[in-house]
Amino acid sequence: MPEPMGWPEDPDSPHPEPAKSLLVEDGLEIISPVEKDAEELFIIVDENRSYLREWLPWLDDVTSVDDEVALIRSLSEKKDDNFCFYLIRQFGVLVGVISLNWIDWSNRSFGLGYWVSQSSSGQGIVTKACSRLIDHCFDDLMLHRSVIEVAVENYPSRKVAEGLGMRLEGVSKDREWLYDHYTDSSLYAITAPEWKSLSQG
Repeated sequence: MPEPMGWPEDPDSPHPEPAKSLLVEDGLEIISPVEKDAEELFIIVDENRSYLREWLPWLDDVTSVDDEVALIRSLSEKKDDNFCFYLIRQFGVLVGVISLNWIDWSNRSFGLGYWVSQSSSGQGIVTKACSRLIDHCFDDLMLHRSVIEVAVENYPSRKVAEGLGMRLEGVSKDREWLYDHYTDSSLYAITAPEWKSLSQG
């Protein structure tokens, strides 16, 4: 008698859950937030508000610690099965966030988002964190395609996608409303076989 198939062969089976924490390298890890992290998270957002506002559309929605508490609580209560985010900690210090902005379990694809504080930018932290999370999604969650969408003129974030070996698949006109104007978006992607080939090369 054949053994029962699990996900993804059986799409009705429960899919795997993203890890609560992942070690990126010695001194660098990504960890799912808990409510006690809310104040620390709000402080880093507030201190970098002007810097982050250039490319992130949600700053006006985060105006208090309570807003961060509500987000963390919604994740802990599993209100959204298709989104999760992690705190990026370098030697225990919160330096930014990386997220699975969406997970399309039916098509086995996912989108990455990220930001770090201004003082922590340019150190390769985001690239390393993205690489570790992509490994997890391909190897452990059995997903197939990774996507990063970034504003065309956001060159540091485009450099992250390109540094990961993702290909530019196209540009979406007026993809996002950013406070008072539209921004065009570059779409980068890589599949699991391509990622494996890069790592073996």
